[in-house]
Amino acid sequence: MLSCILRGAFAVSALALLALPVQATSVDPQIQPLAKSSLLLDLALAQNGLVSVGERGHVLLQQGDDWQQVATPVDSLLTKVFFLDGQLGWAVGHDATILRTRDGGGNWMLQNQSVELDKPFLDVLFFNENEGVAIGAYGLFYRTLDSGQTWTEEFHGELLFDEDVAYLNDLKGQDEQLYLSERAFLLPHFNRLLQLNDGRLLLLGELGLVALSDDQGKTFEVLDFVYDGSMFNAIEVRDRIYLMGLRGHLFVTDRQFDQFEQVFLPVSATINAATRAADDSIWFVGNAGMVLRMLPSGEVQELAKRQGENIVAVIEDKQGRLWLSGTAGVVQLQQ
Repeated sequence: MLSCILRGAFAVSALALLALPVQATSVDPQIQPLAKSSLLLDLALAQNGLVSVGERGHVLLQQGDDWQQVATPVDSLLTKVFFLDGQLGWAVGHDATILRTRDGGGNWMLQNQSVELDKPFLDVLFFNENEGVAIGAYGLFYRTLDSGQTWTEEFHGELLFDEDVAYLNDLKGQDEQLYLSERAFLLPHFNRLLQLNDGRLLLLGELGLVALSDDQGKTFEVLDFVYDGSMFNAIEVRDRIYLMGLRGHLFVTDRQFDQFEQVFLPVSATINAATRAADDSIWFVGNAGMVLRMLPSGEVQELAKRQGENIVAVIEDKQGRLWLSGTAGVVQLQQ
């Protein structure tokens, strides 16, 4: 869903690398009483509970059954949050924004932002406290080796279509400036980067992009996928990997990735996210308020349809409660 919402006329500009230690304050006018009901696009587990991120740079921390907003140094839409451990985490979003927290989400430092670039990051992943990557629209791909103090942009030409490779090769010899301009928009949106249990990276994106990397994303191998629509998320459960995307398309494969079997669902709404619960069931959420539960037996149940909502994230907290976030904010799923 996100790449569909975010797709638009993104401007091209030079890369702006910032490392601005801006400290959040409790009196920041960014704090809004209804923030927990605003657009919130992701959820992650930190040491003291869940953290949610979304519009206008909003970050909310779970306080029991309630949520408390904390201030951040940005007002850009935040799309994804990731915690390496209970304290160290990153959030990314529009305007190539990257934030870091060292205290479980209470305070955030701006590490990167480029309003002129006008491209959103859609996912972030760290391998250890120093090395990580952030990915996003039109092949946006940044890497850091120093915990995010500096970021370097990478171009993954191996993910281009063959006809685009030939086009760029011809253009490069004729007009270097036009070549760089065109190159910036030929890659598909990179929607999700999942680190598998064996250490490989699984990349999902637009136009049926499914690719694997065994070198922390320095190079990728495009897989022969069975569907040419956008894929938004993936989850690994035991020895199976589920890939989800547009119009209720859900596929399952094993770690060999040589066959993809479609899982037919009782709904046709886009699937945005999934989580594995403590009882080994898998919860899927998506557009049109869709909430599905897959039992360990493989049976799929439609448990809810929250009218007027698009649900973008789902997670189970330390107390075993399921939380949803999306266009209606963050809410607990009453089972």
